[in-house]
Amino acid sequence: MNSIRARVLALLLAMLAFAAAVMGAVTYRNVLAETEALFDYQLRQMALSLRDQGEIAPDQAGALADRELDFVIQIWSADGQTIYASRPHDELPARALLGFADVSAGKQTWRTFTVLRGQRVIQVAQPRQIRQRLAAGAALRSVAPLLGIAPLIALLTWAAATRVLRPLRSVARAVHEREPQSLAPLPAAGLPDELSPLVTALNGLLAQLAQAMDTQRAFVADAAHELRSPLQALKLQIRLLERAEDEAARAEAVRALGEGVERSAWLVEQLLVLARNEPGAPPLPTARVDLAEAARSALAATVPLARTRGTELALQADAPVPLQGDAGSLAVLVRNLVDNAVRHSPPGARVEVRAALDGGAPLLVVDDAGPGIPVAERERVFDRFYRRDPGAGEGSGLGLAIVRTIAERHGARVTLAESPLGGLRASVRFPTAA
Repeated sequence: MNSIRARVLALLLAMLAFAAAVMGAVTYRNVLAETEALFDYQLRQMALSLRDQGEIAPDQAGALADRELDFVIQIWSADGQTIYASRPHDELPARALLGFADVSAGKQTWRTFTVLRGQRVIQVAQPRQIRQRLAAGAALRSVAPLLGIAPLIALLTWAAATRVLRPLRSVARAVHEREPQSLAPLPAAGLPDELSPLVTALNGLLAQLAQAMDTQRAFVADAAHELRSPLQALKLQIRLLERAEDEAARAEAVRALGEGVERSAWLVEQLLVLARNEPGAPPLPTARVDLAEAARSALAATVPLARTRGTELALQADAPVPLQGDAGSLAVLVRNLVDNAVRHSPPGARVEVRAALDGGAPLLVVDDAGPGIPVAERERVFDRFYRRDPGAGEGSGLGLAIVRTIAERHGARVTLAESPLGGLRASVRFPTAA
């Protein structure tokens, strides 16, 4: 039984049945007790009326002798002789106990009330079986309305449960009927307090999914646009290679083709790194990483590019700089910063990299002697595929975007400022080490 309505109905009906059984049992016992008390009261009043009356008139004796009357009246003298009996009976109580008593006579039990009047003993008796039958009938009649109304209560309970669960069915229907590509929020107005958090959470999830899909679509569009140019360049270089007339022209075409392949491979690698670090990507496998060692590895990977441009690389990392993070992602972060610094610095310039603890927080600083970035553009350069001068340089416009994405996944903050070397200073401050 997976239906919430069926479970609620089963629970409510079980509770109602239990409550009805308890109420019926209590009512039955109370009515039995009250009926017994009423019969005892009748016995007592009848006996007391005969005591106060003194003698039984003939016409009254005839009425008391009616066989349809459940009560039997007996009067004894002080010496035990029977003076009067209201009607003959096969099994009458043969003894008298003052007050109320249960007396067995033959095969049945009598409920009696006896009172002493001078030299006479007056007893009024009633068969216990008759009393019990009448009391049970009265008790059942008092419980019968409760049994009769039980189906109506069950029907009302079913209707109430259906009405209460109607908003849940509406939400389920709204989710079921919408198109797969629809990520619009679900209507949340007028929902019960118990259902509103669920719909709010679903709307938040839909909003995140819509943002992720928009980001993915934008990423695919940007990637396709960026890949178009290098691929067209490769086609052109292949045609030039095919048309080369001598060995020198062929060698130049092969060199240009190799450079184009390297640029395309670098762009694809940057795209893959960015995709792996996009919001919503799986969590990074974290471990204890030395930021100084990551800086040394990044500089070693950038040495070939620096040599071709005559750039001097300097590293200040005298002590280990431990932090929790992903070694591969941090290596990409440092390499992108150093690569940007080398590419945007003039030939023969100096690039300095420093990894240290600053106030207990790991800090990475990269200084270059390039043209720098104006303050107004320092936020825009973190956008994907943004280039300050699209016609200049060989960059993909992804380097700083990847740096910020990786830094955010590590809880770090990236800032740009003027460098003492005259160019740009890029700083990455990680959370304070525990």
